[in-house]
Amino acid sequence: MTEIQIGQAKRARRAYAFDDIAIVPSRRTRDPQEVNLDWQIDAYRFSLPVLAAPMDSVMSPATAIALGKLGGLGVLNLEGLWTRYEDPSDLLAEVADLEGIDATARMQEIYTEPVKPELVTERLREMRAAGVTVAGSLSPQRTKEFAKVVVDAGVDMFVIRGTTVSAEHVSSQAEPLNLKEFIYELDVPVIVGGCATHQAALHLMRTGAAGVLVGFGGGAAHTTRSVLGVAVPMASAVADVAAARRDYLDESGGRYVHVIADGSIGRSGDIAKAIACGADAVMVGSPFARASDAPGHGFHWGAEAHHERLPRGRRVRFDQIGTLEEILFGPSRVADGTMNLIGALRRSMATTGYTELKEFQRVEVVVDG
Repeated sequence: MTEIQIGQAKRARRAYAFDDIAIVPSRRTRDPQEVNLDWQIDAYRFSLPVLAAPMDSVMSPATAIALGKLGGLGVLNLEGLWTRYEDPSDLLAEVADLEGIDATARMQEIYTEPVKPELVTERLREMRAAGVTVAGSLSPQRTKEFAKVVVDAGVDMFVIRGTTVSAEHVSSQAEPLNLKEFIYELDVPVIVGGCATHQAALHLMRTGAAGVLVGFGGGAAHTTRSVLGVAVPMASAVADVAAARRDYLDESGGRYVHVIADGSIGRSGDIAKAIACGADAVMVGSPFARASDAPGHGFHWGAEAHHERLPRGRRVRFDQIGTLEEILFGPSRVADGTMNLIGALRRSMATTGYTELKEFQRVEVVVDG
């Protein structure tokens, strides 16, 4: 891969964001109705390759259940307001009314309330009673503390999600989470991330994870690049991790680890491009924040926005343009790719002649501009 000389002491390779690439039509087209979007991870099958990001602004137990019934997977943030407060509705409304710098300071106060194990259990059981696949997310720092509570509550899928997660975290302050041992001991499939390079992804796959999150999450609500200087453009990141999946498939003798794009998925075209670059599914945040039934009341934020020492996210305002179901399936009343995400994905695949997601991963793309 060609490297660019930044200066005499540093070289770098060119990386591409979703906005830098475009999908190329082929000689064959299909009817959108013929496109099959079924996706399976471990024993769980979904009719949509869409996971909702575990962010309080988009996922409550109610919206996780709603998405599950629509064919996707809602992931509840088990360190969020729903596991800190019996009923956080008033606090969610308060966050939506805050302005400027006061928003970050007040959110830091709200999130100092401790996570309550009994509420973790209650929320997950509420989701299970609705008959949907139950998924919950913890940060790597809190996973050991609450993992037993989560598994005992009956979670189907466990997500370990952080700004960046490695298989070899080194700390002189505390014993780090041994991902390989932890995943081996669990009875449920684990999705872990984020990561953005071939090597980091390969190490995560070797821990036994069922899926790997690519990217740093957050997207529109994330300021990690400006605060920490850390970022990898998503088209290149997904393609690199897809290559790690292929290499691990050979190394392991046939074990397939799913690649889930998590970050910079703001519009329907980004979903299509993520899969074209090799993703099996996408984790969506900001498009769902536009839903009239989202708990954020038109605002969107992640865990980074209320970090007690170094916030690296922000609360972002979005117009509420339709229900969660309309965001997914339309009909769309806008022409910017923020509604009817699934209809657009079907049409993108049909336009290029593909009817299966794994086939669409082979579609030709070009660097645009």
